[in-house]
Amino acid sequence: MSERILVVDDDPDILQVVKINLELEGYEVDTAEDGREAVDKAMAEPPQLILLDIMMPRMDGLTALRRIRSHGATGNTSVILLTARGLPEDRVRGLELGADDYITKPFDIGELVARVKAVLRRTQAARDLSPLTGLPGNFRIGQEIEQHISSGRYFALIHCDLDNFKAFNDHYGFMRGDEVIRFCARCMTTATEETGEPEAFVGHIGGDDFVALMSADRAEEFCKRVIERFDDGILDYYDTADALRGYIEVIDRRGERYAFPVVSISLGVVTNLTRPISSQWEASAIAVEMKEFAKKRAGSSFEIDRRTG
Repeated sequence: MSERILVVDDDPDILQVVKINLELEGYEVDTAEDGREAVDKAMAEPPQLILLDIMMPRMDGLTALRRIRSHGATGNTSVILLTARGLPEDRVRGLELGADDYITKPFDIGELVARVKAVLRRTQAARDLSPLTGLPGNFRIGQEIEQHISSGRYFALIHCDLDNFKAFNDHYGFMRGDEVIRFCARCMTTATEETGEPEAFVGHIGGDDFVALMSADRAEEFCKRVIERFDDGILDYYDTADALRGYIEVIDRRGERYAFPVVSISLGVVTNLTRPISSQWEASAIAVEMKEFAKKRAGSSFEIDRRTG
């Protein structure tokens, strides 16, 4: 689906030129001739980005920007200000109100298109970061897998999650559970550094699910280092009595008591060393399948797909 851009200016010639050039770049473009129309259109169908002129009739651009930023549906929409004013205080005021960038009239259309692409790229990256771990999320993960596939290089995709984590989370609460998820992220990122893989990638799918991408010949060492670090540190998140006992007790709704072992980590690995991988969906499915095999063993473990067909 094309990204939507709303262009707002009271000059019809500027609207037409900007609209045509952005559409040539593959964007879906709508226009508005004043701030009030811009606010109405943005709230009715929020775009990914608004190009907003400051000097307009009925409602000026800064007032429109304030309303756009204060509305829930458009609060995170990217905004680039178009301004004929050269005064720094006007630009500063716009940035303080939440504009992502500005460009001064008269502008070069090539520069404007480049600014649009840069802002959309930055905001997409920011939105895709996990607020819990700071790692890239699903959009970037998909991109990275596809790039590795299309590169023709030998690579490994590792999918990992935690065993017995729900019981831990229920027993100790979500705040300590979040600490364990952050700890898992650190184990993975540190392991990529220890394996000496300069282009390794670690992403956070969500919850206790993570992925890593790296050279195929580093995957086994990576998994071993993740497990070593995780097992060495996980007991720090348990109460002393539970850590010494080696399990926690959870009581269900019917009052029955269950014992759950210490949280462990399972990793599933797929590579294109022995057979081709054609898509991110195929790679993910095989990695998850391998992870499920790893989960059948007690404690932390990993499983590498070595099938040839």
